Amino acid sequence: MKVETEKLTIRVMKESDLDDIIRIDAEYMGQRREEYYRRLLKEILNSDYRIITSLVAEYDGKVVGFIAGTIFHGEFGIPESVAYITTIGVDRKFSGRGIGKELFNQFITNARAAGVEKIYTIVEWTNWNMLKFFSRAGFKPSTSLNLEVDVR
Repeated sequence: MKVETEKLTIRVMKESDLDDIIRIDAEYMGQRREEYYRRLLKEILNSDYRIITSLVAEYDGKVVGFIAGTIFHGEFGIPESVAYITTIGVDRKFSGRGIGKELFNQFITNARAAGVEKIYTIVEWTNWNMLKFFSRAGFKPSTSLNLEVDVR
């Protein structure tokens, strides 16, 4: 069932959204990642970062979803401007109702306005719901390779 579009608002993330973002994220992660989101909001709300890519979805005045990302201009040896979606979440009560799609569409609009040519994200191979979401949004495996090293 789709949400009533007149009750849905996609807007810029703000400090007062922190508790709702942490609550929604904890529904999926099984833990509260407060420190991560405090740092994220501090960066997002920094006046030096005026490119608005971090957003929340409100439904009937209540925060029901969020998307956060950043834009890079030349980092990692990539010559074009690219964006990364670092996190996305939708309240389980609103899952499957188009909230994530609306957030992503606004993220794309904002990224394009900033001159972004590609958007990246990282998803665990076993997270089928996120893989399906991003696949429907047009994502495909990248020609870049995500490398890691275990430093334990």
